[in-house]
Amino acid sequence: MRILHTSDWHLGKNLEGYSRLEEQELFLEDFIKVVEENDIDLVIIAGDIYDNSNPPARAENLFYRALNRISQGGKRGILIISGNHDNPERLVAANPLAKEQGIIMVALPKTIVPVGVYGDIEVIDSCEGCIEVKIKDENAVIITLPYPSEKRLNEIISESQEDEIRRRDYAEKVGEILEKLSCKFREDTVNVIASHLFIRGGESSDSERPIELGGSLAIDVDKIPENAQYVALGHLHKPQSVKGAKCPVYYSGSPIQYSKSEINYAKCLYIVDVEPKKEAKIETIMINTYKPIEVWKCNGIEEAIKKCEKNSSREVWVYLEITMDTFLSQEDIKTLRELKKDIVEIKPKIKGEVEEEIACESLKEKSMDEIFKEFYTNQRGIEPESEVMNLFLSIIQGDEEDEA
Repeated sequence: MRILHTSDWHLGKNLEGYSRLEEQELFLEDFIKVVEENDIDLVIIAGDIYDNSNPPARAENLFYRALNRISQGGKRGILIISGNHDNPERLVAANPLAKEQGIIMVALPKTIVPVGVYGDIEVIDSCEGCIEVKIKDENAVIITLPYPSEKRLNEIISESQEDEIRRRDYAEKVGEILEKLSCKFREDTVNVIASHLFIRGGESSDSERPIELGGSLAIDVDKIPENAQYVALGHLHKPQSVKGAKCPVYYSGSPIQYSKSEINYAKCLYIVDVEPKKEAKIETIMINTYKPIEVWKCNGIEEAIKKCEKNSSREVWVYLEITMDTFLSQEDIKTLRELKKDIVEIKPKIKGEVEEEIACESLKEKSMDEIFKEFYTNQRGIEPESEVMNLFLSIIQGDEEDEA
């Protein structure tokens, strides 16, 4: 079975008020080509299809048109789970029509997908959080865990277990659900997990919601069942394999740079070739950067103007930082924006503030003995002798022990 793993499309997302839909359209054109050229059997979209619960009509049209082309009238299977940005009910509103196109949509952790024919694929078994599908002559058991908020987790805990399990923390609850469902995995099936969650140790960016990446709504990698042949995750925007996992656990990441913290992220898709009882073969397919985000740091307005003139025709989003002796005038801002239309932010910095920032960053990188040595040399004109250094360090260490 050949699976294509993607996630975090965030259709309708803006960058400082600027629409990204044109880039998203370009991505989906390339995505469809990858699907067709690689003869994909099943596409897994692991959540955050939209950027918010009320996406613009253009984003919804873009999504449905793409699904129609990917599915080829039901010949290719598509599995979609909701993420924390999606409105689950709105996402699956098209389920009756989607079924005819081979599209399986899973809204909530408690969702039970109806057994039946979905285009050319068949759901032959289903329970809360798990399906078995037949695609061509192969069967796959797929654990489906859409974004598991605390509320949604509590909804799938039975009354008989409520008092015992509700006292457990978030990670234990998720781990117990995954462990229970992994009993459905068999040696004669392809065994996969599709979820939208945060695993501790994953590298996040500014464009994910930090409150949902914090400690309580996170799980440890050892909660992932090791008998899964592949785990397709959404939520983090940097494509990455999860370290310490006993099976292949991957975040496909977002297809587009959605914040300046993602500037250095290479975007990709994962093609997974997997058979029963065999290790999955994972291929990385790189994605074009359609309109990259750049940070330009200029020393003075003249340098900033020259930079904008030189790059006026380049297709890039720009965060412009200008070190100034004085404040930036509205006339200067107007000139810069006329020269370069895709400046999303202009941030003037007074020289003294920049020097202070540099000094603070420099101090963070230095050890206590290096800071003392520099201070002593600056005050006395000579470097401290070893006895003085040892005395200073013994005092510091003594203070640290007292605090402990």
